[in-house]
Amino acid sequence: MIHLTAKDYIRQPWKNGRGTTVELLHLRDPASGATLLRLSRASVVEDGPFSLFPGIERNLTVLSGPGFRLSGPGLDLRCDPLVSVAFPGDVQVMASETGGRQSDDFNVMTARHLPRPEVVVAQNDRFDGEGRLAFYALGPCRVNDQSMAPDDLILTSGPASLTGEGRAIVVRYFEE
Repeated sequence: MIHLTAKDYIRQPWKNGRGTTVELLHLRDPASGATLLRLSRASVVEDGPFSLFPGIERNLTVLSGPGFRLSGPGLDLRCDPLVSVAFPGDVQVMASETGGRQSDDFNVMTARHLPRPEVVVAQNDRFDGEGRLAFYALGPCRVNDQSMAPDDLILTSGPASLTGEGRAIVVRYFEE
């Protein structure tokens, strides 16, 4: 089990230069350096384009704020709080209907050749099955009796129990 906190995260500018991202985790292919999995947080504060990520599948969950709409060729998604939405990273999408109000979101990016991650908001639940698990705490909670503060990230494999008063975004991902 790996437990990360805010001091472990990296702040960096968006690819399109219109904001910043807090990168929580970035797993890369050791041979090519290509992204396999990236977990991050960002804020959408205005209508505008999202960055393009060719060969990447994206998943976004609004954490706070009113949410917004994402639209592009063949795509029209309402991004509401605590509802996960998936979209391809190589389609030019635009955020709209922000109303000039900030929405903070949690992002999952995976290489297209990997199985799609499962992303859920959970509280007091058990997770069995294949793959690895990432728990991003939205409130105080525990994973297998390891205490988490809001904004902490725990990575684990095998069965895991989420307990406590707070919820977490849980990502089941596959590295190959």
